[in-house]
Amino acid sequence: MYNLYFMHCDPNLKEVVVEGNTIWKNPSGYLPGRMAPLMKFYGFMSLAFVILGLFWFSQYARFWKEVFPLQNCITLVITLGMFEMAFWYFDYAEFNETGIRPTGITVWAVTFGTIKRSVARLVILMVSMGYGVVRPTLGGLTSKVLLVGVTFFVASEVLELVENVGAVSDLSGKAKLFLVLPVAFLDAFIIIWIFKSLSATLSKLQARRMMVKLDIYRKFTNALVVAVIVSVGWICYELYFKSKDVYNEQWQNAWVIPAFWQLLSFSLLCIICALWAPSQNSMRYAYSDDASDEFDRDDGTLTLIKPSTIPSKDVRSSPEPIPVHTSNGASNGDLEEDKTE
Repeated sequence: MYNLYFMHCDPNLKEVVVEGNTIWKNPSGYLPGRMAPLMKFYGFMSLAFVILGLFWFSQYARFWKEVFPLQNCITLVITLGMFEMAFWYFDYAEFNETGIRPTGITVWAVTFGTIKRSVARLVILMVSMGYGVVRPTLGGLTSKVLLVGVTFFVASEVLELVENVGAVSDLSGKAKLFLVLPVAFLDAFIIIWIFKSLSATLSKLQARRMMVKLDIYRKFTNALVVAVIVSVGWICYELYFKSKDVYNEQWQNAWVIPAFWQLLSFSLLCIICALWAPSQNSMRYAYSDDASDEFDRDDGTLTLIKPSTIPSKDVRSSPEPIPVHTSNGASNGDLEEDKTE
């Protein structure tokens, strides 16, 4: 923001009205100095999403028969991220070229970003609940999860539109705080719900001895814990930075604050992609109603041998074929198979 003041003390100029426009341009373009680095940053992030998308979509195309619903949700998040980064780059590039921020592109960038964040939070929540891995559906929790997602989307969309569309000083600090608090409370609620669901899922996997899935969920939990700790630390730094920079004297470093959140979310997305990338063994991590899946082990210490059925020729060649004993034997075999499973 720029403020231009005309001062005069001549009483004869009391009724004079001055109208006009001021044009400010930096050597690199019309972007303000605190926003100029973000154009290069979003260009870099667009390239990063393209690389991640090439890896993910290539794996998706190779092993499309092994894909399960959770991986479809991850594909949606990657696609939304690619659109978001592209729109932000074109928004800043147009602003830098013409000096007028394109409202349409800005709204699209904000909307795609808000949808991506909402879907990403729901995906992490569903993963924590074991959707597609431990349970085939969310059951009665589906409506609650969708309600939280829609509420978060509406609150974030309003906040982002206010911050990015129109003049910066349109709203006072108290009004912005009124828009920030709902998003902050919803974020905290979702995080608590995620870790509570993760605890229940880990306990269930350990009780069922699904060691392969348990190992992946432990890695996922560790990544989430690190992300939350880093986020809390960065929030403290952000509050300190803004409290010490009342007059925007540190404008050269201001772009780092929004860029950090993009990097953090992208890093977490990369970890999720690495853990659940489509492969030949993808179905090992998907939900299965087979009871033997409860003893899924990666060390091979537990071997299950399923009893084979008796061929008919062996029954005929038996010296004393007694139908009653054969029936009992079959039922005993089924019983032993049930016990083994």
